Amino acid sequence: MSRDTLASHETEFLQYKVCVLIPTYNNAGTLAAVINSVSAYTRQIVVVNDGSTDDTASILQLFPYIRVKSYIPNRGKGHALMQGFRYALELGYQYAITIDSDGQHYASDLPSFLTALHDRSGHLIIGARNMDQAHIPGKSSFGNKFSNFWFWVETGIRLPDTQSGYRLYPLNPMRHMRFFTRKYEFEIETPVRLAWKRVPVSYIPVSVYYPPADERISHFRPFKDFARISVLNTVLTFWALLWIHPRNLINKLRYKSGWKDLWQQLVVQPRESNQRKAASIAFGIFMGIFPVWGFQLAIGIPLSIFFRLNKALFLLAANISIFPVTPIFWAMSVITGKIILGYDDWSFRWQNLSLQQFKEAGFSFFLGGAVLATVAGALAYIISLLLLSLFRKKNHRA
Repeated sequence: MSRDTLASHETEFLQYKVCVLIPTYNNAGTLAAVINSVSAYTRQIVVVNDGSTDDTASILQLFPYIRVKSYIPNRGKGHALMQGFRYALELGYQYAITIDSDGQHYASDLPSFLTALHDRSGHLIIGARNMDQAHIPGKSSFGNKFSNFWFWVETGIRLPDTQSGYRLYPLNPMRHMRFFTRKYEFEIETPVRLAWKRVPVSYIPVSVYYPPADERISHFRPFKDFARISVLNTVLTFWALLWIHPRNLINKLRYKSGWKDLWQQLVVQPRESNQRKAASIAFGIFMGIFPVWGFQLAIGIPLSIFFRLNKALFLLAANISIFPVTPIFWAMSVITGKIILGYDDWSFRWQNLSLQQFKEAGFSFFLGGAVLATVAGALAYIISLLLLSLFRKKNHRA
């Protein structure tokens, strides 16, 4: 890399007020090489030493032009990134490109982020890796698909790689935000929370290097960290379904164009057949009524993926059972079950409740709920198919 090329990129880093942020913990074997590779493009480098116990401190002294934030003990990657963002804001930067210190990312992709920033000012831009390469660990590919799906559920945004740590963050939107996570799950919380603040989230393709398994250094703890990520996704999903998505839908439907867009996305979209759309609605109605209360989405979403249904239509239809409608379906389930089983005793008093009555009511509820869900789902399929055939035919003619 020539001095002229460095000067050219450095001008862009200064113009857009961008720094490269490198969080590091016990990566002394690769840290110097990563800093050297980044230095070929810019000297606007901030390193957060997250309580390293190896030779990290002495390595950082070899680069007098970088800004360093150090503390002890180790507190996790999320905490390191938060400290780096705050420090970068103090230094006057408006954007930070995060790059891992393990050598997985290529500094040669830094200009691509700057080019994207020129066209997408204010965006959170994620560097999407090609996860179909032969040397990518299977667990990483699966985890990425898992994360991509939940990100879509929580934000409505489709991305090919939500786990990549190679990102360009807009710093001002995070200036007054309080994040709840401190470990690896921070990189899941941030894009979701920023999307909820209506910060555009997009991506660019980047290269990635995965060393052989025996040379790979990772501080990711599969059981603990995956459990923390699962809990976080559960909380974010409930919050998205209870507040974020209804809020966005109401705001969207305030305008005529919003109704038109919704109609186009859910109904007119030509890539899906009427049968698939009707099946998606029917399955949503079925899972919304089926007596597995509290677990409808946990069961229904993976099944909708497996059967390749329209997940937006499924989620919309599954909300048929939200409060205050839920008790109505409970009562209808018990009544339907008792009619099927031929029970004559319809009385139900808590103060005189016997074990036999409890068993009868419980069995009636589950049987009736299953039958009610099946019938409602079948009717939803037939009605949806008829309506879709009618309206989509009219749209096609128009």
